[in-house]
Amino acid sequence: MNRLGQETSPYLRQHQDNPVDWYPWGEEAFERARAEDKPVLLSVGYSACHWCHVMAHESFENDEVAAVMNELFVNIKVDREERPDVDAVYMEAVQAISGQGGWPMTVFMTPDGQPFYAGTYYPPRAWGGRPGFVDLLRGVDQAWRERRAELVGQAEQVSAAIGAHATVPVGNGSDEGVSAALLEGAYKMLCSTYDAEWGGFGRAPKFPMPTNVELVLRTHLHTGDEEALEMVRTTLDAMASGGIYDHLGGGFARYSVDDFWMVPHFEKMLYDQAGLVRAYLHAWQVTAEPRYRQVVEETVAYVLRELRQPEGGVCSAEDADSEGEEGKFYVWRHEEVLDIGGPEAVAWYGVTKGGNFEGANILHRPQRGDLVRPREVESARRRLFEAREARVRPGLDDKVLTEWNAMFVSALAEAAAAFGRQDWLTSAEATADFLLANLRGPDGRWMRSWQRQGGARHLAYAVDHAWLVDAFTRLGEASGHARWVAHARSAADALLSLFADPGGAGFFTTGHDAEQLIVRQKDLYDGATPSANSVAAIGLLRLAALTGEHRYADAARSLLQLLANPMARHPGAFTNLIAAANLAVRGITEIAVVGERPDLARAVHQRYLPNAVLAWGERYESPLWEARQDGLAYVCRNFACQAPVATAAELVAQLET
Repeated sequence: MNRLGQETSPYLRQHQDNPVDWYPWGEEAFERARAEDKPVLLSVGYSACHWCHVMAHESFENDEVAAVMNELFVNIKVDREERPDVDAVYMEAVQAISGQGGWPMTVFMTPDGQPFYAGTYYPPRAWGGRPGFVDLLRGVDQAWRERRAELVGQAEQVSAAIGAHATVPVGNGSDEGVSAALLEGAYKMLCSTYDAEWGGFGRAPKFPMPTNVELVLRTHLHTGDEEALEMVRTTLDAMASGGIYDHLGGGFARYSVDDFWMVPHFEKMLYDQAGLVRAYLHAWQVTAEPRYRQVVEETVAYVLRELRQPEGGVCSAEDADSEGEEGKFYVWRHEEVLDIGGPEAVAWYGVTKGGNFEGANILHRPQRGDLVRPREVESARRRLFEAREARVRPGLDDKVLTEWNAMFVSALAEAAAAFGRQDWLTSAEATADFLLANLRGPDGRWMRSWQRQGGARHLAYAVDHAWLVDAFTRLGEASGHARWVAHARSAADALLSLFADPGGAGFFTTGHDAEQLIVRQKDLYDGATPSANSVAAIGLLRLAALTGEHRYADAARSLLQLLANPMARHPGAFTNLIAAANLAVRGITEIAVVGERPDLARAVHQRYLPNAVLAWGERYESPLWEARQDGLAYVCRNFACQAPVATAAELVAQLET
């Protein structure tokens, strides 16, 4: 057993029996590299990554390969989900050096952490245009001994490029660029990449990208553009009908390798479930389509059934592999489906004798969007689900990440309020309480990761705090409990004090009290998950509206002003931040329901109101409660308040104007 046996990350512990002399990220490894004058080999991956497992089996578990690694390098293994700061810095290096990125990430660097060569997966022997891993190791070692000055110079250039990329071109700090034109430009850009046949944006591999869907839905809300709504329908219907969706157990795989959402990379990530629950929920609020509600209910059921721990925390992911084979848990032979589910299941799920994935069948719905199952098909689905439960489940990454848990709490609180599901709201509050009890240090500092064997580890990042602000405010709006707004304030205060850029705007990835890497980055670009800065901007604007604390809104607006130019030039990289800009430009509708009127709160919860906040239930310090009468609802917009109303119908009428 190497040093990784002392770690809490399931991904790191997967490598504890490797013959590689792995170190976790830390000064001990770099001290040894300097003492022995060796370069460092950094390998970054995550538990649910299929190709990470492949490289581990082929190389890291191989005694001969490990011997070369141990002889020539000091080897460090990192879980990218525990250390997104390390991952982000060196992924920049991989992209700068190789022109592409991904995991497993393989980086060669000097003993002071500067990268000079990098890539992703390497086979044990040369194949497919990639050098063999052992040949690469020996080649890097030879270059280190014979051409070190050249490598060090290259490492300095790469580090400088990473540092330059961390500083984006900014605006002039005025409000000029923060306008409705940002949303229009982003929508036009998404239209240009939209796949009209299969939905989604861009070509394969296709990622769900919930923030893109949300931005298009927001465009429909503001403009009434029916084409925008059709883009949302087509995308959501195609995803939920394809093989990327688990038709038996609910939940979505991480992405599809094809254009039509059929063949997924089978891992299921918590952050995807959170983002897609919210997207399908909002589509239901706009369309009232039962199929979107079904997808929300089944995805939530999957998370609460398979990922949620008894203590309340939610696990990070399920693996793509089962019994060492990708997708084995999910695929079916024709005879199995016929015997267990009957001809109804064969027809409903498009099962054929030839299959659609390596001779087997990934269940899907050939009739796109026809997802609400007749009684006999639902009965067949349950039989298939029960039969599948007897299989060996994919590996579970059971670490609890603050960011991803807060994302799910936020989505679950919204869904609970919209559907009137008190059981979901109870679960959301229990998970939030788990975070409060277990993901803070003795001094109250938020931590990034928790695992049952080792407790909480690693200082939390800006993105953790940003999602906590969002989750706590959404819980307050869903439950009417004042304590959640207090927790949102506390998380926002920590975000401002630990991560704000004192010389500019926005938030650094790491806190002022954290380890200093070769570059201190800002997480600015929205991708498969929203960036820390975009989530912070939305959360702070909404919290300011709920509490009357202008400093929260000021921080968000400063960020938007300085990023107005990049948002206008590259809207596809800032879709969630543009949603924040839209919130700032259009203004926030403030809704206060005073007194015991859950019926009025319910009327708000059921509607898609992305630019509104709701105060109801227990009072807390806020101008929204001042001089207002019990039993009435108050709606204020653009610094003007409408007349108080006493009925849900009157409230809805005001919200629709």
